[in-house]
Amino acid sequence: MNPQYVILRTLLVFGWSMSATIALADEGSSRPNILFFIGDNWSWPHAGILGDPTVKTPVFDRVAKEGVLFNHAFCPVPSCSPTRSCILTGRAAHQLEDAASLWSAFPRKFKVFTDALRESGYEVGYSGKGWSPGRYIEYGWPENPVGKQFKNFAGFMEQRDTTKPFFFWNGNTDTALYNWRYEPEGWEGLDPKSLKVPPELPDTEEVRLSMLAYYGAVGRIDLDAHRCVDELEQRKLLDDTVVVYTSDNGWQMPRGLANCYDSGTRVPMAIRWGKRLEAGRKTNDFISLTDLAPTFLELAGVTFPAEMTSHSFVDVLLDKPRSLQRDCFFVERERHANVRRGDLSYPIRGIRTKDFLYLWNIRPERWPAGDPKAYYAVGDYGDVDGSRAKLFLLENAARTDIVPFFELCFGKRPKEELFDLGKDPSQLTNVAGNPDYASVQQELRGRVERWMRETADPRVDPNNDAWDKYQYFGGRIVDENGNPIPKGKARLGGK
Repeated sequence: MNPQYVILRTLLVFGWSMSATIALADEGSSRPNILFFIGDNWSWPHAGILGDPTVKTPVFDRVAKEGVLFNHAFCPVPSCSPTRSCILTGRAAHQLEDAASLWSAFPRKFKVFTDALRESGYEVGYSGKGWSPGRYIEYGWPENPVGKQFKNFAGFMEQRDTTKPFFFWNGNTDTALYNWRYEPEGWEGLDPKSLKVPPELPDTEEVRLSMLAYYGAVGRIDLDAHRCVDELEQRKLLDDTVVVYTSDNGWQMPRGLANCYDSGTRVPMAIRWGKRLEAGRKTNDFISLTDLAPTFLELAGVTFPAEMTSHSFVDVLLDKPRSLQRDCFFVERERHANVRRGDLSYPIRGIRTKDFLYLWNIRPERWPAGDPKAYYAVGDYGDVDGSRAKLFLLENAARTDIVPFFELCFGKRPKEELFDLGKDPSQLTNVAGNPDYASVQQELRGRVERWMRETADPRVDPNNDAWDKYQYFGGRIVDENGNPIPKGKARLGGK
């Protein structure tokens, strides 16, 4: 039987539409291997090549120097489960029901690019953090939506079928807060004096220690990347492999993770593909991690399904004429941790352009960082995880010099926020409502509303609060009376 017919029949049985048939490369040509290396909670610009004076990332820097560095790569949601849902499906988070939130369910009805690759002849595997955290086995998946799990990349390579191209997802979690090491051994080799505290945080010992612990973890991410790249080099496969090196969302410092500012959404990304790419090129095209699914499928010669709302950026990667204008990206969030009484979300929709960031806080009466007193998960202001920097802010909230930082990180926000990035790159001064910016605010609000309508966002209905009702599967950090569970009986500060 014709093997291409077998592949097509399998896809149709699985449920892919006719638009998802295989667009095989010319006979005799090979499809590339793909190594997808994704860190956890690693922010832009925390890499040596991005200008950070403290952190050391020689492998990321090498991938960028030998390939393409993306200056405007963003996650679609500043939260790990939903971003990973978007990566796998190539769809906007608000199209994914439960899977738009942290610690959610991942319904089997949503098609994932890893299945399409496998059905087209790729060998697929992952190690570390795949789609997570949340529930999937109970929702019809035989294994993690990413694919079969392996101990590490080397273990996958040892057993793989060498007649097939491969896709491997390496999910590193060294930068997750529960892996931070505050003692000097955890950030050995880094120069504390070179550290630059961002303006949204106070320059204190606690903040600096938190940053050093995080930077040490970024170095361990890069060491893991070294092991993966070395494995490819040892097998003489590096130049035949598309190496994508990035992160899922921003860091777990206050005003980072779970926030739609750049500190929560902008991520490092570099891609290497041997001689197929011009070495050392940098691009300012806006890329959302949601675009990875159609990009991987195009590289593999698989036409992506019509329901994908993202777009391949192979044209950007190869520096060919652009198939669409990439001058912005759209950002959103629903419920991160379950930290508001009544299981409430904190919904945001927004747009980031070269010059501005516009955010619509759909329920501004709610606490963006979670209720001041712990409700269900994590702790007080529970959408901010428990670093020493957070604890310092909470313990010193009444200090006159700390009040502005506390408000930036934990205070309520107006319905609309607008930031002029030319004057305010750290996004600290809201100019929404300023007459000088009225036309910009109106234009960006209109673009967000149009995107929501075009992608059938349930939030187009102002009364729709469906995400408040989806089940949250994360563990409790407070008891039934709202009292904190004693230390040691619950993991604080992690996801």
